[in-house]
Amino acid sequence: QVQLVDSGGGLVQSGGSLRLSCTATGLTSTIFNMGWFRQAPGKEREFVAAINWSGGRTYGADSVKGRFAISRDKAKNAANLQMSSLKPEDTAVYYCAVDSVGRGIATGQALGVDWGDYWGQGTQVTVSS
Repeated sequence: QVQLVDSGGGLVQSGGSLRLSCTATGLTSTIFNMGWFRQAPGKEREFVAAINWSGGRTYGADSVKGRFAISRDKAKNAANLQMSSLKPEDTAVYYCAVDSVGRGIATGQALGVDWGDYWGQGTQVTVSS
């Protein structure tokens, strides 16, 4: 089992920045990839970005490329999502997730919630116009 705690959400004006963090505890040796997803009211949870735990390769959704960056700190068992140039349409609850099977960093869009074996509790990001 892996336990995830997400943090860092908040209220920010359009064009602003936020940094989300996700800390993993438990069987962290089973982590293949970590990712971030988001869910806006009335919408399905969607993929945002993912990072390969061992090699550090990253992949992001087209909607956030050039604005969001995912990184990891293996020493702290943490993954971060640096969000810049935020837009009102980025408003959502953001969830971190762990892939403990090896589904890859580019499959989140296709698999949706089936990508993650473990999920954080979510952190609210609200971008005002």
